[in-house]
Amino acid sequence: MSLRVFAEFARMGFLDMLAYRLRYYTGVANYFISVSVYYFIWKSVFAANPEFGGFRFQEIITYVVVGWVIRSMYFNNIDWDLATAIQEGKISMEMLRPVNLPLSYIGRAFGEAAFRTVLLCFPTALVLLSVFPVQGPRDALHFGVFLLSLLGSVLIVANVNFLVGACAIELTSIQGLLRFKFWMQELLSGLLVPLALFPAPLREISSWLPFEHIGYTPMLIYLGKISWAQIGRTLLLECFWIVFLLAFSNWFWNRVSRRITIHGG
Repeated sequence: MSLRVFAEFARMGFLDMLAYRLRYYTGVANYFISVSVYYFIWKSVFAANPEFGGFRFQEIITYVVVGWVIRSMYFNNIDWDLATAIQEGKISMEMLRPVNLPLSYIGRAFGEAAFRTVLLCFPTALVLLSVFPVQGPRDALHFGVFLLSLLGSVLIVANVNFLVGACAIELTSIQGLLRFKFWMQELLSGLLVPLALFPAPLREISSWLPFEHIGYTPMLIYLGKISWAQIGRTLLLECFWIVFLLAFSNWFWNRVSRRITIHGG
């Protein structure tokens, strides 16, 4: 698929989200409530401890606020969209297009990320930064690498969601799988709690999975909590997961799509 075609699918994803723009206004309030809950929880934790888990109070609040802000950007619904297209038989028309279907859905995820950045991410950031004590990035270079890492976040989430959505070919319903993926991703991405606070065995396992590169890695870069050598290693590992997931998504789709049976005419 050419870059021009990929960009066109991203544009389609952006325009599709315009139909649901009203819900993003309430989304700002939802994110504010979520961050407020975490603020008071962490305030209680740090009341008797100046430092906890390698974080100071302002660092952990920055971690929470910026973590939820970037979550509003990389989150997408292509798993549900793909599953619905499969279950309703609409996927047959998409398969007739002379394009790579996994990349077309990933392109839509980029369009959705662009839409979310404008209508949800920026407004959420303005509200949260005006209320909570958030510190800026370590420096301009760290912030630039942080943004680069976020690009990888979008790609990883899009690929994981595509794989989950493609499971609708084999499963009658993927509601349970969607819920499992959602909570596993929220936990292992470090959104609910920094992965540094995990028990050692679970931390070791999570370090070999792609999920920490969705939120945890970008936040450590933003805060300057890891060295440049560690940043280089984590970015290389993030690139590995992106390439692997892209290849696996194509292989998986080519394998399971042979079992699609569309009835009707």
